[in-house]
Amino acid sequence: MQQAFNRTCRIGLASLLAALVSTSALAQGAQQSITERHTEVMQTGTGFRASKLSGATVYNRDKDKIGIIDDLVVSPSDHTAFAILSVGGFLGMGKHYVAVPFSDLQINSKQVTMPDATKSSLEALPEFKYAPD
Repeated sequence: MQQAFNRTCRIGLASLLAALVSTSALAQGAQQSITERHTEVMQTGTGFRASKLSGATVYNRDKDKIGIIDDLVVSPSDHTAFAILSVGGFLGMGKHYVAVPFSDLQINSKQVTMPDATKSSLEALPEFKYAPD
């Protein structure tokens, strides 16, 4: 069941990415080709929207709060999705962002987990910085 759910999330994210990529191509005046693809509405309709994941608390196997999802970012080269987590700090001071592969997250019963991660292991990751707009 977890695999089906993860697959559903990936399908929904892929659809979102396709829409974003085609919109930016159109905005640049480039010609685009449209490929129609059958989408199982029931499968994508039961997934989690990116807007609902933003701000979600991430826990580990021991139910320790280890971060908060700030954003989802898609690599322009291979379309791999990453969750940008806000980690560390206290009351908004001293926190920083790290990028983790979206596939490392598990979403069950509306709870997001990274079973083997700890707050210190995430804080040790290189800091993620958003590119200027």
